[in-house]
Amino acid sequence: MDTNSIFALLLGLFVRLVLPLLVTALLVYGLRRLDLRWQRQAEEERSLLIRDEEPCWMEQGLPIEEIKTRVAASGKPCWQIHRLPNGYLREACLDCEVFLDAPTPALKQSKAHV
Repeated sequence: MDTNSIFALLLGLFVRLVLPLLVTALLVYGLRRLDLRWQRQAEEERSLLIRDEEPCWMEQGLPIEEIKTRVAASGKPCWQIHRLPNGYLREACLDCEVFLDAPTPALKQSKAHV
């Protein structure tokens, strides 16, 4: 075999085998870093939820009017503040008067030309 055919064989193996493996390895590395970043962000959000972990205002015996003023002052409804760490609503919130009497969000109507 001459050197040109050996070079062509090695170049072919590199292009067909090594290059796709390198691209795949780089893609896996990039996706793992992205996943780690998302996990860190989720942990930060979870720590914010856990920081606000206090008993439900209704369970504290506060009157409905006081709860509504606290909701207005905080800018977040109490059921958003007292979510479980996995993001689910508590069972007690689903039957609470504050949750049931909350206004439903209205869709914004766009003024499109017809």
